[in-house]
Amino acid sequence: MADFGGRLFLIPVTLGDINPLEVLPMSVKKVVEAVDHYIVENEKTARRAIKKLVPSKKQSELSFSVLNKFTDASELPSFLEPCLQGKTMGLMSEAGVPGVADPGADIVRIAHEKGIRVQPLVGPSSILMAVMSSGLSGQNFAFNGYLPIDSKERKNKIQQLEKRSRSEEQAQLFIETPYRNNKMLEELSNSLHPDTQISVACDITLPNEFIKTMAARAWKSHKVDLHKRPAIFMIQAMDPNF
Repeated sequence: MADFGGRLFLIPVTLGDINPLEVLPMSVKKVVEAVDHYIVENEKTARRAIKKLVPSKKQSELSFSVLNKFTDASELPSFLEPCLQGKTMGLMSEAGVPGVADPGADIVRIAHEKGIRVQPLVGPSSILMAVMSSGLSGQNFAFNGYLPIDSKERKNKIQQLEKRSRSEEQAQLFIETPYRNNKMLEELSNSLHPDTQISVACDITLPNEFIKTMAARAWKSHKVDLHKRPAIFMIQAMDPNF
């Protein structure tokens, strides 16, 4: 077993139900083989991810601290105690890479404050892969998380992002609760300037992956079902005279 010392590994996981070794390098597998202490969003799904990657690993020897929206912030420093005792830990997201659009960023910040070595591992990031495959600006882009739920506020936010995209020549990324994806795409195609580009990246790395970039006017006649499918939306205003 490799001796990694008391560091915090940022361990990526797959973006869906797929053989992990199709998208994760062997370096991730080697770390998971060696690490028994984890900080995760959900223990059940984390155990499943570990088992798929390293079937021989003894689940009874694993320990987990759960970090999600219900976790009291005052508890977080204690999660890193094993690192301070010289044991290696792993931070895992529910999907993709930890610390990006993910509560794990708080743990990483505390690790730096405590002088713990932080080591990121290579893995799939839906945000980065959406930018890569969009054909829109990879030099200047911003991730905005979720847009407002209220329809009026959401429409205002979409128009604000379009204006920012135009003035700063910056691509704007955001996500939606999967069961509202179809409604989001409809609102984008109806609210944005006809020439504004809309890119949709859905089920990235999975067999049913869908990635397409078109002007808002073209999306109005293009039908695709995004219902309950993890997706990243990206817009960029292309008409300087609008």
